[in-house]
Amino acid sequence: MKKIAIYPGTFDPITNGHIDLVMRAAQIFDRVIIAVSNNPRKSPLFNIEQRMGMVNAAVAELEHVSVESFDDLLVSFVRRKEARFVIRGLRAVSDFEYEFQLASANRRMDENVETIFLTPSESNYFISSSLVREISYYQGDVSSFVPKAVEQALLEQWAKVKSN
Repeated sequence: MKKIAIYPGTFDPITNGHIDLVMRAAQIFDRVIIAVSNNPRKSPLFNIEQRMGMVNAAVAELEHVSVESFDDLLVSFVRRKEARFVIRGLRAVSDFEYEFQLASANRRMDENVETIFLTPSESNYFISSSLVREISYYQGDVSSFVPKAVEQALLEQWAKVKSN
């Protein structure tokens, strides 16, 4: 039986920290599915198609890694994909309480779903999508936080937002 892991998130946008975790997970699991959340309760900067495109471009070279979107409960998506594992990143102790709560809720809904916590490398541990959005909004240099294509997409998206 193949070990399939789901790495869920909004990925608004995908960062080098996310990519770092995907690369680590790809060494552990037979298949990693990056699950881009299309949550209507959030107001992402990029629409689902843009986020999927950026994620696909960022992981195109990684074997056994695919990208899909979902708009329902994570445990439902995990079941549909016949996976057992959910990958979550922990950057700091402050992430743990929230992530532990999510993992516990997922396990309560489906006792077969195991959450695996991974930490990014030291060079990426502080990077978050919200930090990248904030810095890029004010034209700060995010080139060491995101892939080049994402950096360009941020410039273009903020130009559109600011022109409205």
